[in-house]
Amino acid sequence: MLNAKHLASALVRCRRPRGFGAVFAFCLAWFLAANSSVASAKQETILLMVEQIYCEWCEAWNEDIGGIYDRTPEGKQAPLRRIDISEPMPESIEFKLRTQFTPTFILIHQRREIGRIEGYPGEHFFWPMLQNLLGKLPPGDKPRTPKGSS
Repeated sequence: MLNAKHLASALVRCRRPRGFGAVFAFCLAWFLAANSSVASAKQETILLMVEQIYCEWCEAWNEDIGGIYDRTPEGKQAPLRRIDISEPMPESIEFKLRTQFTPTFILIHQRREIGRIEGYPGEHFFWPMLQNLLGKLPPGDKPRTPKGSS
């Protein structure tokens, strides 16, 4: 989960000149982090993507699905949150297993892991696997099938 500490450390790593710009960037990062944690607390279901830099399969997922995920029914039901595998996992979430591979997609509902997809098998396999995970949500939280569709 994105937080002010991670954003602040990212800004420090950028090695930008100090001064008003750096202070402004830090304040903006803190504001965005504070608001994103509030928004994620309101959202009961998320899809957490554990990734790392130079991950070939993470890049493939980003190319195939990353640009459209948030506009899909699945993306609306389980908004995507990203975390680097080298960062500590959020303590507020109850995970079933330690994450060892990237990408790993973990479906979280009410701060508990429902299930995960380890690796990226390509978009033709990803969507049915994600649908299978979403099908494990409690009955009131599953997506409704629109009228006229089967």
